[in-house]
Amino acid sequence: MHWKNTATRYGLVAIVLHWVVAVTVIGLAILGLWMVDLSYYSPYYRSAPFWHKSIGLALFAVLVLRILWRLFTPRPAHLPNHRRWERISAALVHALLYLMLFVIVISGYLISTAKGQGISFFGWFEVPATLTGLPSQADRAGQIHYWMAMAVLALAGLHALGALKHHFLDRDDTLRRMLGLRPRHLTDRQE
Repeated sequence: MHWKNTATRYGLVAIVLHWVVAVTVIGLAILGLWMVDLSYYSPYYRSAPFWHKSIGLALFAVLVLRILWRLFTPRPAHLPNHRRWERISAALVHALLYLMLFVIVISGYLISTAKGQGISFFGWFEVPATLTGLPSQADRAGQIHYWMAMAVLALAGLHALGALKHHFLDRDDTLRRMLGLRPRHLTDRQE
């Protein structure tokens, strides 16, 4: 497998970035929903938010890297059986996912820094609080953070359903390309 994209396949970097973001977003959603119900006496009361914030900051860095990779590395061509509405829908869903993920990370930052305290990044260094003291900053950012996270999960579910539709109903290589698998229609000599 190539590390860069080709005209017909995604490369290792694009595949790894895609799945790292997917697994991280699902993990952060589960952790976030679980940690809001922790009581002060829970042994995870302080550690769960620490991990959620640190991983969220790491996700921000990976998202920036993924956007840069996408901008400077050509994507594989659309498969010939993809209809125009499918290509437009896919582009719209991808754009919305990126936008909403950035809104989630930024709103999480605004929640965490509302009182003027920075955010520890895995205990290695602190990301400073740059925007604080907005009216009801933590509450408003918290609402945005929660509802955007729910919307991202719904949109990611739609994205996954589209991939499964292509794989099982259309029997094309859309999902196989993002899993790094050999296309169905190529032999070893053609690759």
